[in-house]
Formats: sequence, C-alpha cells, structure tokens
Amino acid sequence: MSNFSFLQRASTAFRDNASASKLLLVVVISGSTGGLLAFSDAKPHEDGNVLVTSPGRENKKKKIVVLGTGWAGTSFLKNLKNPSYDVQVISPRNYFAFTPLLPSVTCGTVDARSIVEPILKIVKKKNLDIHFSEAECVSIDPVNKKVYCQSNQDTNLNGKEEFSVEYDYLIIAVGARSNTFNIPGVVENAHFLKEVEDAQRIRRSIIDCFERANLPTLSDEERKKILHFVIVGGGPTGVEFAAELHDYVNEDLVTLYPQVKDMVKITLLEATDHILNMFDKRITAFAERKFKRDGIEVKTGAMVVQVTDKEIATKEFKNGETSSIPYGMVVWSTGIGTRPLIADFMKKIGQTNRRVLATDEWLRVEGCNNVYALGDCATINQRKVMEDIAAIFKKADKDNSGTLTVKEMQDAIDDIVERYPQVELYLKNMQMKSIADLLMDAKGDKSKESIELNIEEFKSALSKVDSQMKNLPATAQVAAQQGSYLADCFNRMEEVEKQPEGPIRFRGEGRHRFRPFRYKHLGQFAPLGGEQTAAQLPGDWVSIGQSTQWLWYSVYASKQVSWRTRALVVSDWMRRFVFGRDSSRI
Repeated sequence: MSNFSFLQRASTAFRDNASASKLLLVVVISGSTGGLLAFSDAKPHEDGNVLVTSPGRENKKKKIVVLGTGWAGTSFLKNLKNPSYDVQVISPRNYFAFTPLLPSVTCGTVDARSIVEPILKIVKKKNLDIHFSEAECVSIDPVNKKVYCQSNQDTNLNGKEEFSVEYDYLIIAVGARSNTFNIPGVVENAHFLKEVEDAQRIRRSIIDCFERANLPTLSDEERKKILHFVIVGGGPTGVEFAAELHDYVNEDLVTLYPQVKDMVKITLLEATDHILNMFDKRITAFAERKFKRDGIEVKTGAMVVQVTDKEIATKEFKNGETSSIPYGMVVWSTGIGTRPLIADFMKKIGQTNRRVLATDEWLRVEGCNNVYALGDCATINQRKVMEDIAAIFKKADKDNSGTLTVKEMQDAIDDIVERYPQVELYLKNMQMKSIADLLMDAKGDKSKESIELNIEEFKSALSKVDSQMKNLPATAQVAAQQGSYLADCFNRMEEVEKQPEGPIRFRGEGRHRFRPFRYKHLGQFAPLGGEQTAAQLPGDWVSIGQSTQWLWYSVYASKQVSWRTRALVVSDWMRRFVFGRDSSRI
C-alpha cells in the first residue's frame, strides 16, 4: 500500500508540474527479482493529437487554415516544423489517399484501406498545434479572413452544422473535380475515378455487370452490351484503368464466369490522335500496339457528345460523323474541372474566366494577401520576361551607360534565371552555353567581350524566351513538391525576413524573401497490364517492359505515406500473385 501511495503521489506531482519536470526515474524493488526502470521525457499535456498550450502563448500564434488533405495539403502538414503556428485542417475526408493506385483498387489488386492513412495519425507525432475538422469549406471571405464550413457529419447534425474559422494564412489545397465539359448525361451515367469512393463504386459495378450477364434469361446480344466497358480519356488514369480491367477480366473473372468470357469488350475513347500524349512517342506507340494485341479497342479522334443510360454518342473529328456505342459501364477520365468553392472564390478576387486559381511563383494567390493555393486547384502564372524587360535592363546596367555588356549580364544572370526560369529553358533548347551566346546571336558579333546591347537590341535578344513558358501538369508529384516547398517557407519565415534569399526585385528595391518554387520532374509511369509498364524518367530515358514494372512496384511502395500502408500495399500485391483478385461484391 505504501508503495502504491508513493507512486500515486509521484504521478500526480509529475502531471501537475510537467513543465518543470524533465526526467522521472522510478525504481521499484521487489525482492530478489531486481528492479523496473522507467524513463519519461516531460512534455506539455496533449489532448488526442492536439497540443494544449497556455492561453498567452496561443494568442501570439498566427493561425494557418489548411483546406484539403490531398497530396498538397498532406505534404505541407508532414513538412511543417515551426511550432509558432496554430494550424487548423478542414477537409471532408479525414484521411490521405495514395491516388496513383486508385486504378488498382477498382479491380481488387489493392484494397482501398491499404492506400489510405488517417490524417490525425500522420500529424500526431508532430509537436505542433494541429487541429482537424471533418467538414467541407463552402465559402471563403478574403476581406474578413474567414472560411465558412459545413459539417460532413450526418449523425444528429443532418449535415447542416455550419461554422466559420478565422485565419492569418490560408492554404487552399482542395484539388479539382472531373471535367465533364458540360456534355449531357455524363454526371448522371458515368463513373469518375478521383476518390477512393469512386474506385469502390467502379469495382462493385464491374461485378454487377458480370452477375447480370450471367443470368439465364438474357440473350447473347444483351450480354455483349452489359459486358462492354467504355473508358473515356486516353491519359495515364484511363490507360492504367483499361489495363487493370483487362488483367482482372482475363486472369480472374473469366475463370468464374466462363460462359461469358468471349463477350467481354473494352473500348478506350480519346479525342486526340493518340493516347498518352504527354509521354514520349515511343511509349505512345508501344501502348497502342500492346492494347491492340490484348484486344482493347482504342478509338482516337472521337469526341463524346452525349451519354445516356444505355449508349454513348460520339462524333468523329475528321468527317463529323456521329455514332452510338452501347455499353454496360462507362468510366470518365478526361482531365480536371473547377470546384464550386474555387469558382466562387475566383469571382470574389477578380479572377474570372479561369479554370483554376492563378498564383505567383511563390504560390500566393494573385490579388490576395496571405492566401496560398496548391495542387490541382491552382496554376502558377509565371511572369513574362518581356513584361519586365525595361526594369531588367535598368537593374543590369549598373553604370547607367544605356548599354549592357556581357560582364553586366553575367553579374545579373543568376537573378534573371531564378526569377524567370524560361530563360534557362530557352538557352538549353537552343543549345547555348551561356547568356553571352544569346547576346552574340542577337548582335551578330564574333567577339563576346566586345558585345554591347542597347535596350532595343536587348529586347530583340530575349524576345523569344517567353515561348518556353509551360503550365505545370496537374499531378500528385507537382502537388507534393508544392506542399513541401510552402512548408519550408513557413518553417523559415522569421529567418528570411532578416536575410532575404530570393532573387532581386527588378521592379522594386531589395530581394524577394524566398526563392520561387521550382518543380523538379522525377519521371512518370504508365502501367500497361500484363506485368509491363512504361516509364519516362529524367534525361529523356525511356524504359518499357517487365523490369520497369518492378521499378514501378518499388517506387510506389517507397512513396507510401507510412510504414503501415507500405506493408499493406506490398502484401496486397503478394496476395494477388498467390490467390488472384477478389471478386466479392463488398
């Protein structure tokens, strides 16, 4: 009893004075069995995953509101280390999903729960003030710095519980929805593949099609229609789903439904001339040949004009002819569209007639202070060189002579390239080693050192540079890098206020606080089924075949957000190799 009373008093004292206690050693002697040594680092008391701080300290913290738990939002939260912020995360889903594996979920290759990780579990180990609310943001008030949200919980709330949250910094990472191009019938009759729930619905629909076709009362024509699977969109998602579906049907379902195995048809519709347009031509050609061998019909140059509950109407670009395709299931994968929240916000800040939010090179929303947008809901509006050409000339002309020498340009080139990355791309594409080659090309002089350009000649030299400007692709890779970049900015906000590290302000004085965001492309994969994958890696290296499939396995396993999901995904792949894919309708 005395030992218990001592431990109880010690425990109470430790909890009451946690901030003053750094180390607790408790030695319990029990006969000749030795002792038990317990060690604990004292930390402020935590309530769940939320760090409870003193009111005085909390009031001094600036509040960051993060909308969304996708690639951009989760990457920001994982990389944020500065404890001087109070972070509020708002999202209609309380987990992060590894979306590149959604096509695998549709066919049971990977289980849905294997690719998701609760957002609270991701941030619980961080010694930060991070709060989460499962709700959907329905409106943003940039004037009063508030977001208005509606609870995502139906139980006892009827989905109408509304609240508002104030912010000092707002990070918009809500992603995008599928783009239907306002084609009649798409929303009502097609499946999308953007969320985990979409993949689960597609999986159930595939099984439903086979079960319906297996009924004895149907004719062969009706069975063929039910087992006609149409994928609209020849991008990476559409191609990977078509490949996954082909493997699922031929490796698993035909053994369970042998009487209908010859009636299954998969059609891939693409409006342009080729599938996988964003890949190297060698990959595109290989994919089209492989699909042809596998019996997947690839129909290019065909635009969908209407989708009914039984047929898809298409129009040929070449001759304008229309035709109807009967189907059993259609999956729509044709790019991204604007979410209502983003469309409403763009109207408020004067960004009308746009598909996504425009940001500067530091991911700040144009027309707003302390509002950032990442991922699929935004695009970087890279400033053109020709818009600032006079200011660049003036900054580089240090002696105010009215002309620029090669040395003056070389002194300013680092800042120019960092502020305007299209300059470096232009030099690379034109196979020029330095800015001197560009100036010499404009001037026509053979001696680089003797080159001097006036303002008009300088404009002529850089007139074609802006042609290298390209928008970043709407991929998980871009969103993750943007989230990591912005978290690093917030981690070092106070430091760079004193010592700015960005390029020169050509239209002002001093330097920008941070270096602009730069996307580093790490490559892209296109799984084509049959244990074959195509990869386009940095340096224009193209790899196709089974060895690339194993590279795909290793990269996707390593990119999982936790060891738990990594183990689950790998075990799912092993299970599929041994037992095949599950066909239960769950």
